[in-house]
Amino acid sequence: MKRNILLTLGLIAVVLIGFNSCSKRDLSTGTGTLKVSVTDAPFPIASIDEASVTISKVEVRQKDHEGGSPFITLLEDTLSLNLLNLRNGITSELVEMDIPAGSYDLIRLYVDNASITVNGVTFNLKVPSGAQTGIKVFIDPAIQVEGGLTSDLLLDFNLRRSFVLKGNMNMPAGIKGFNFKPVIRAVNQSTTGTVQGTVSDTSAVMLENAEVWISADTTIATAYTDSVGFYALPGIPAGTYTLYATMENYDTVMKSDVEVSPANKTVVDFALTPQ
Repeated sequence: MKRNILLTLGLIAVVLIGFNSCSKRDLSTGTGTLKVSVTDAPFPIASIDEASVTISKVEVRQKDHEGGSPFITLLEDTLSLNLLNLRNGITSELVEMDIPAGSYDLIRLYVDNASITVNGVTFNLKVPSGAQTGIKVFIDPAIQVEGGLTSDLLLDFNLRRSFVLKGNMNMPAGIKGFNFKPVIRAVNQSTTGTVQGTVSDTSAVMLENAEVWISADTTIATAYTDSVGFYALPGIPAGTYTLYATMENYDTVMKSDVEVSPANKTVVDFALTPQ
């Protein structure tokens, strides 16, 4: 009897040791999965037919790497994206790949071509060093890829600042062209949330192309409502913000103390008063 009790206790101890070792699995070794997606923070699109970029290569840099190149190639294939299709939380996956566990602090995008089409006229733009040395997008804070898990990274193109208008769209002389100066924000999806909602007038009519922006000390992100008045601001770091909405011939409405939590959606609706 005593022997059976000792044998049973021994088996329980072995099981507990095994369970404990599994629960303390080292996530800093082996490989994890890095998923990279793209979205767009656009400027007013009433006259914009298309805003496209062609990406030929994507690399990621491992922080504190020792020996050899710190860069890992994630994608080496041509991929064309119309950024206007990536509005209000819609994303396009660039790549999903297993890479060594570790901390990664920079993405390098090789952009071969960029163009924008306005009122049926296409402007092909010069890409500054994009195809040769790549466009550097810093990830701050760095994203941690853990063994056996998936980490999501979002690249948010700021279309307003990336396609810089030369001339005046509203003047008789019109558009003289565009400069392409890519402004891209890298966002760790596990530490950010999404703010979304609708914009209507005081008669509950949904407003298209109303501007919505979120700020702390500076503007963090901007969106424009779609045909049903919906907007979304993905990839917002956790924290407390002020949110604004406006449209031509309407007053600007402010919502303060908007709380954003990691991996969650915060819904904020607006009703604008005509001026």
